[in-house]
Amino acid sequence: MSFQIPNYSELKRKTQRFAFLVGALVLTSCSSIEVFKENTELPIAKPYQTFVIINKEVGMRGFSSQFLDELVQIQIQETLEEAGLVYDAKQPDLVIRYNSNEDPRQRETVNNPNPYPFWGYRIYDPWMYNPYNTPRVTTSNYELLQVIVDFIDPVQDKFLMTLTGVTEVSSPKYKEKKVRKTLDTVFSTFLSQSTQTQK
Repeated sequence: MSFQIPNYSELKRKTQRFAFLVGALVLTSCSSIEVFKENTELPIAKPYQTFVIINKEVGMRGFSSQFLDELVQIQIQETLEEAGLVYDAKQPDLVIRYNSNEDPRQRETVNNPNPYPFWGYRIYDPWMYNPYNTPRVTTSNYELLQVIVDFIDPVQDKFLMTLTGVTEVSSPKYKEKKVRKTLDTVFSTFLSQSTQTQK
């Protein structure tokens, strides 16, 4: 029986490809955002031309951080204005109200650090204690973040829909970025449904 030595460059290429796929999978799972739709009392039946943000008008904060709350108001206004709507606090076609749930949580991860097969330490003494087989439990903190946006018809005072974007924030320094991405996803969902209805 002959043993063939694997080609080094081919092996290196496969290893790099595997590392890339694992990295992409991790990034995808870390940046995952889910959007849930509820509170649909009225169908979207007309093109919206004007809007108002209730939080801005009445000074109602939707996030614990005032700085983050102001960024959210700016982003919502810019997003809708880029879509062709005009801010009008007196006679809006569309009323926007937002809120958030910022829920600190913990996650436990069990790691088995044993780099050797079980028989490696027991081949001479099956009763020998192997400290490498003791699993390690690590605890990590994260925040389950929900960005909740109500889209309301001001004439009938009923919900067109409520969209809730849900994601995880692994570190406070990434929170602003996660909130921005979640808002993008929520408003993209609303605007795409609004466009489909108007066709």
